[in-house]
Amino acid sequence: MSQDVTRVNLDTSLGYLLKEAASALRTAMEGVLRPLGMSITHYACLELLAQRPGLSNSELARGAFVSRQSMNVLLQALEREGLVSRATEASVGRILPTELTAHGRQQLEAASAAVKAVEDTMRSGLSDDEQKQLQGMLRTCVASLQPGSQ
Repeated sequence: MSQDVTRVNLDTSLGYLLKEAASALRTAMEGVLRPLGMSITHYACLELLAQRPGLSNSELARGAFVSRQSMNVLLQALEREGLVSRATEASVGRILPTELTAHGRQQLEAASAAVKAVEDTMRSGLSDDEQKQLQGMLRTCVASLQPGSQ
């Protein structure tokens, strides 16, 4: 029986391997974040705000790979918990910038350490040069799939 060359071979599919790696990373991150009372989206939101203060709901949603509606629900919960603060009035247009509170920074510190440990474990079998090559190759893959890149 001949192999159908138009079908994806899961044993050699880069896309399948990337999905498998992403799934393993997600499972490991969920495992370290759950005891801290956080989800991956919760963590991603806090990390984005720490690194890019004042992001809008839409920018946070894009950065955390969720819908604007999901991010809005999360931001309301984070605000109730005292982890973020949002302006009551927009300084420009309708955008209400969000910032971490001191309590949010404190919670993020523990979560960042836990996530960094997961990432350190994930790349522990790679040399520094291999890590840089992998980052470059993944960036190239992402850029190749962006609209207008063809």
